[in-house]
Amino acid sequence: MNRIAHIALLLVVVLSGCRKDPVTAVDEAPDGPFMLDLPPGAPMPVFPADNPLSQASVELGKALFFDPRLSRNGTVSCASCHFPDRAFSDTVARSVGIEGRTGLRNSPTLANVAYHRDLFRDGGVPDLERQVIAPVHDPLEMDHNIQLAAAIVGLEPEYQRLSQEAYRRPMDAFVLTRAIANYERTLISGWSRYDRYEYQGDADALSAAELRGMQLFNGPELNCTACHNGFDLSDHSFQNVGQYMEYADNGRERISLDPADNGKFKVPTLRNIALTAPYMHDGAMATLEEVIDHFASGGLPHPNKSPELTNFVLTDIQKADLIAFLNALTDERSVDQVR
Repeated sequence: MNRIAHIALLLVVVLSGCRKDPVTAVDEAPDGPFMLDLPPGAPMPVFPADNPLSQASVELGKALFFDPRLSRNGTVSCASCHFPDRAFSDTVARSVGIEGRTGLRNSPTLANVAYHRDLFRDGGVPDLERQVIAPVHDPLEMDHNIQLAAAIVGLEPEYQRLSQEAYRRPMDAFVLTRAIANYERTLISGWSRYDRYEYQGDADALSAAELRGMQLFNGPELNCTACHNGFDLSDHSFQNVGQYMEYADNGRERISLDPADNGKFKVPTLRNIALTAPYMHDGAMATLEEVIDHFASGGLPHPNKSPELTNFVLTDIQKADLIAFLNALTDERSVDQVR
């Protein structure tokens, strides 16, 4: 059984122990709603009916996100691969789990995951609640059992209190998955100088170089907005960008089993892109210059390469302008709203 199939089976098994208990669970958290601070232009995320965004749930979720006891040997937390000062992305090409085990892919930013469907770079998990399970069980990441992890952290008195306030039940896998998912839903990005210009009417928010770069980005020659559009600057589709002729990681094909999905990965948001290097699903490109050069080349002629990719030529000044615009997509405040 390959790694992906193994994790998929674990998801099914573990979820049987994460179902809502009709006696002890509630549909509305009793501790009051968490007042999500949305930037101008940001749509309201859709929240699951059985997991309302509450003060206690996000407070508990944040504590669990930074708790290394979710890993088998107590050394790796969610934050070990999603650094707050890097827009909740990683700093290495492929993320490192317990005992120095190298993972399959680069960990993407968690900013704006509240708006995402089909989580992970291959879209293999449909929602944030179930997304929490996979890294806990992955032998290359936390290598633990989520029910055992919940039992261990459930001994913490503060976790016991927050669990009861948020979900009216003791800490268990149901609570753990939903609390972390709710914390991740509060990581909203949309506070950049680009946003001040685009959504708040601040004509002085961008420099002349950044405005020229935005014009290039939005123009038909580069065609960036074919995939990087909308509030999140991503259409969240799956695309093969001709990075390789033969992919060591099959991407979306691992989930769909369709050869037409070979080498396709989820289009990343460009928000905070200056903070989230290295780039691509495997972290193979260290700089934005490398990424731009790749797309300017039109990519390699893989059979599944997106038809949206066409080669283009930029002068050194134009490339600098484009990078200046991409730097202007960096939030001017933390995306973490939970204090």
